[in-house]
Amino acid sequence: MNFTRYMLGVQDALRTENGATLAYLLRPVEDHAKALVKEFRNPTRQSLASYEGSMESPWDEICIQYVLVVNHCAKRRATEAFKEECTLINLFFRYFSNNSGWTLVALFSLLRDLRDLAFDVRGTANMEEAARIISKAFTYCITDRASPYAESRRWGIYYVVGLILKCYFRVKRISLSKNILRAIEANPDLPPLSAYPRSHQVTYRYYIGMINFLNEDFAKAEQELTLAFYNCHIESRRNQQRILTYLIPLRILRGHLPSRELLDRFPVLDDLYSPFIAAIRKGDIRAYDETLDRFERRLVELNLWLTLEKAREICIRGLFRRVWVANERSTRIPIENFHVALQISGMDVPSEEAECLVANMVYKGYMRGYISHEKQTVVLSNTNAFPRLVDRASPYAVM
Repeated sequence: MNFTRYMLGVQDALRTENGATLAYLLRPVEDHAKALVKEFRNPTRQSLASYEGSMESPWDEICIQYVLVVNHCAKRRATEAFKEECTLINLFFRYFSNNSGWTLVALFSLLRDLRDLAFDVRGTANMEEAARIISKAFTYCITDRASPYAESRRWGIYYVVGLILKCYFRVKRISLSKNILRAIEANPDLPPLSAYPRSHQVTYRYYIGMINFLNEDFAKAEQELTLAFYNCHIESRRNQQRILTYLIPLRILRGHLPSRELLDRFPVLDDLYSPFIAAIRKGDIRAYDETLDRFERRLVELNLWLTLEKAREICIRGLFRRVWVANERSTRIPIENFHVALQISGMDVPSEEAECLVANMVYKGYMRGYISHEKQTVVLSNTNAFPRLVDRASPYAVM
């Protein structure tokens, strides 16, 4: 396909409002892109100036810009390709802002390419620039009140937001997402999230869950990540694993340990979480602490270390329950018994600290009872002395 035929193809896609074909023609890695690279060995904007005016503006400029992008991509000049793609997308916005939702497919394709090119360039500046340009697309989508409901650009909102959040997470500038999320909240007339394509829902819910996870709003994080997981396509194992990486520790905090069947489906998660789960089941604090130390670097990189360090309390609760069972489920157990159990399990602490740990378990609802300080005895409830973890009121509130 030579450049003239390429422009005719673009023109035909515009005339018939064929978004899929337009998206295909604007991708920089298709066969027609390779043909254009062969046709124009070292193109410049000046050398292609003769093609200006051969199509309705801004499409003549977009087609010229496309040649520059594919040429840089072919020669693996990522920085130059990214800059030219930015210019191309800004030209596309001039058309997109005055048209309806049929152009969304092409928009999505262009923004994905922009993000991928930003990934290829080292440093965070290009990713931040990509996020800024994608944010413009969000503005054009959310401000569309003229198009018919079914053809509105608003149907692209959550896909675009997903791309923006991916960029912010990539450069660790998550705080920048606040303005985008506020804009969504300020537009209650948007279609409900459930009306959007499921893939858009899953990506959006995953990142909202992650934002809440990092802000330690664990209840909201669990809610969003659970919805993301159950709506994720069954064949998308990589995405399911990504969601479960954060959903599993949240469920552990609430006392829901993952099944062997689930972990067998995700060997990477099995390798990471099985040692913690085994330690919790046995009340083996030494094993839990050793696992925390062994995986510390990996957990820090995943922003999981603090969460699993908090889950250590579940392990202590398991140990104390074993003490209770060993004492024939007595309602009165000397504090020294808990102290000895802690020492056997690898926590060499004084008796005063053991008493503090017991008091903490009672305060947080892991145990029901009180401490008789005078008699150095733990007095436990006659019924349900160790409530099920899932039955605790507001399990995240006292973390």
